[in-house]
Amino acid sequence: MNLIEAFRQERQARIDSNAGNASLQQSTVAFLNETIRAGYSYNFEWLSRPIIQYPQDMVAMQELIWRVRPDLIVETGIAHGGSLILSASMLAMLDYCDAVEAGSILDPRNPRRRVLGLDIDIRAHNRAAIEAHPMAHRIDMIQGSSVAPEVIGKVREIARGYQRIMVCLDSNHTHEHVLAELEAYAPLVSKGSYCCVFDTVIEDLPEDSYPDRPWGVGDNPKTAVREYLRRLTEEGRVAADGASLDLEIDKTIENKLLLTVAPDGYLRRL
Repeated sequence: MNLIEAFRQERQARIDSNAGNASLQQSTVAFLNETIRAGYSYNFEWLSRPIIQYPQDMVAMQELIWRVRPDLIVETGIAHGGSLILSASMLAMLDYCDAVEAGSILDPRNPRRRVLGLDIDIRAHNRAAIEAHPMAHRIDMIQGSSVAPEVIGKVREIARGYQRIMVCLDSNHTHEHVLAELEAYAPLVSKGSYCCVFDTVIEDLPEDSYPDRPWGVGDNPKTAVREYLRRLTEEGRVAADGASLDLEIDKTIENKLLLTVAPDGYLRRL
């Protein structure tokens, strides 16, 4: 065994041990509760655009994008656009590295890999800032409800032109809405790629954490994930590529991050 492989095995052993470390898990819960109350996820930017995420999940996304190497990333929920910019910048890096390895010239005006963002209300100032960003040429946006039939139809039509697709769900966090998004967009995920469902942590927080929002304990992305996985097991679903749609929760990501707003939300297609 070489030194690189030995390091990877040691790292994986540490990650696996995190799941059974009660003290570490308790510290994580306490930190999450305190930082969520403090609005911690609003503190960060990606390439100058606000990104409402925990740094740990941002790191997880760059690891997944690099590993999966998607041609298209579909994201529901745009807000300030930071997540779109993160995805676009990673896709730009993939295209750059492909060009270097092939010894070819990269044409930045005609990128192969793209990000598609959906939001029911793309605020004018946010749209302007996203469209003015250097990564804008990789980003397409659709305004409308992510679960509206016409929006779903547009996304599916666009997705037909891509082979390797990743999906990120981060819009309305109610059970009904996220479940509808899973039904609409999880079938687009290619084999070995991910459907990432954010803010599943709502189910694990104190019941009074979101008194001014329509979601809460018992009605949130994690309950939607559980129901959708039940449907896959008991009813089955067919993916857009015609094969059976089989998803599993990738617990390794959660055990690695410890701090994440997406526990049980990183779904890998088998």
